[in-house]
Formats: sequence, structure tokens, C-alpha cells
Amino acid sequence: MNLRRLIGWQLGLGLLALLVLRGQVAVVPRPKPAPPVETTKPAATLRIDTDLVLVPVSVCDPMNRPVTGLEKEHFKVFDDKVEQNITHFAMDDEPVAVGLVFDISGSMGPKLRRSRQAAAEFFRTANPDDEFFLVEFNDQPKMVVPLTRQTEEIQNQLTFAQSKGRTALLDAIMLSLHEMKNSQKKRKALLIISDGGDNSSRYTETEVRNMVRESDTLIYAIGVYEPFGSRSRTPEESSGPGLLNDLAEQTGGRSFPADTAELPDIAAKIGIELRNRYVLGYSPTDKQRDGRYHRVQVKMVPPHGLPPLKAFWRTGYYAPAN
Repeated sequence: MNLRRLIGWQLGLGLLALLVLRGQVAVVPRPKPAPPVETTKPAATLRIDTDLVLVPVSVCDPMNRPVTGLEKEHFKVFDDKVEQNITHFAMDDEPVAVGLVFDISGSMGPKLRRSRQAAAEFFRTANPDDEFFLVEFNDQPKMVVPLTRQTEEIQNQLTFAQSKGRTALLDAIMLSLHEMKNSQKKRKALLIISDGGDNSSRYTETEVRNMVRESDTLIYAIGVYEPFGSRSRTPEESSGPGLLNDLAEQTGGRSFPADTAELPDIAAKIGIELRNRYVLGYSPTDKQRDGRYHRVQVKMVPPHGLPPLKAFWRTGYYAPAN
């Protein structure tokens, strides 16, 4: 067999093998990728579709002391008067961001020393991971110490505070709520120490109330008021208790009227209460995403043998909007 025949024989075997395999193997063409869908929507962003409402609640006994150790069955929660099924329950012990909103207007002169002591007692309840800022206000609010973990820095600044001028309380609250947006903490609160009233703000009460409703920040207030009927009590100071009560209650916080001698003790109680809160979670039975404001109510079912308990919570929330 010469070389030419040998090559031809091998080629013939190769063709025969291809013909045999052709009936056994099918090569499926790789599908072409689908063309991108044209869309006019903006770039994708994180969107929360979870219909879970979290309600922080603090509970006190008749002596105004925080009550711990309660269980889920000791609470009932209502959304627009409809009882909800509590699916999440926990004690809130995460770090907190607190803005101290400190009144240095002229009327605070004789009350400044006790107010500083109140701030010091509040900071004694702080945890290492908490953070704070200081806003002082008279004619205008001023960001004195931005967010920090160094409470000593804030107390040093308070040492040099001098009382003078008018009272821009509402502007100070707005400035504080904007500063709070810079914090990454989930738990946020303002502590206002003031003798109440407002006579120098650009913002109105309605604007501040709307901002407070949309914020997730608790408001606690210590009102250092002149005695009712006192000649030194201005009309603005007379309206101060109602204003601070309203703002605090909407958020689930509280407003405490205080004699100057009581300031440190009340501040310490606020610090303890702020760090001993329950969290109730539920999925609303009303699933409409209409952006409407929902009223929330919490009722206590005290364990057998305990006296009546008082609960404090955020009074409502805005539903998501499509």
C-alpha cells in the first residue's frame, strides 16, 4: 500500500465516522442574549416594601419609675382603632444619639446653674457607644458641639454659657432635627431644657409639628417654668408648657415641669427611661400605600398583682406612598 492510498483510506474512515456521529449528536446553537429593555425609570435605588411598623414604648409605674420585664402579652396595639397582631417584641438596648437643646435666653439667668447640673446627670446615664450634640439658643439657635461621643466637650461648653436675649425655641428644634439626620444611630432623641415659650423664631409651630411627625426622633423636655400667675411669667412662657407637651407626646417622649431643685433628678430619670424601652412590631391590616397618617394607640394589660401602668409611645406614622 503506497502513501497516497494510505492517506485516502484514513480520510475515508474520518468521513464515515462523521456520518455516523451526525445521527447521534445535535449541536444546539447558543441563544442570543435578549436585547436590553428600554425604560424611562430612574436608576434603581433601595426601596423598602416591608409593611412593618415598629413602635417604641416606655412604661412607668404610678411612681413614674420605668418598668422592665414585661412580655408581649402585656401589650395591645391599635392602628386607627383596629387591634393589630404583635409579631415583633423586644427590649430596645441599642446605642442612642441625643441632641441637647439648651436654652440660654435672658430669662434663664438664675436657672442656668441647675440646668447645667441636669445635663451632667443625664450624661451619667450614657453608654460608651452613645453620641451627642449641643444646640444652644437665645435670639437664634447655634450648633455649639456637633455629633460626638465626648460628653466632656459638651459640659465644658455649657460652663461658659451666659444668658441673654430672646427665645428662638422652634428654630432650635428644627436645627436639631436636621443635625440628627447626620447620625447613623437607629435610636434618636432630643432633650430640651428651657423655661418655655418662643418669641424669636422664623419657623411656625405648625411647621415644627409637621417636621416632628415625619421625624423618627423622640423628644423629651424639662420645663423650668415660672410659677403660674407669677408677674415675671410672660405670655410666651405661659404657652410654653402646652407647646412642649404637644411636641413630646407626638413622638412618644415626655415633658416634665420642674422646679430648679428637681432638674438633676428628672434628667437622670429621662436618661434611664430612654434606655429602657420596649419595641412592638406589627404588619398593619390596612395595606393601602396612600401616604395617609395613621393613629397608633397602645394599651397595657398589666401582670396580675401590679398596679396600673402608664405607656408612652409615638402617636402615629405616615403610611408609604406609591
